[in-house]
Amino acid sequence: MKTFAQVLDSADELGVEEQESLVEVLQRRLAERHRAALVDAVKEARREFAAGRCRPATAKLIVRRIFT
Repeated sequence: MKTFAQVLDSADELGVEEQESLVEVLQRRLAERHRAALVDAVKEARREFAAGRCRPATAKLIVRRIFT
């Protein structure tokens, strides 16, 4: 596996248009990963709720619990 520095060096060897395309591809892949992680989190939250391990709460209560 290449190191981060090696990947950057390889990217520097690309032309400007290829670098722009690389950035676009990486951004799309990251967005897909974030979406997949969000879907997994929602599924897990629904399982926890269905199992009775969590309960509905108001936004005010959630914020209070986060910051206290």
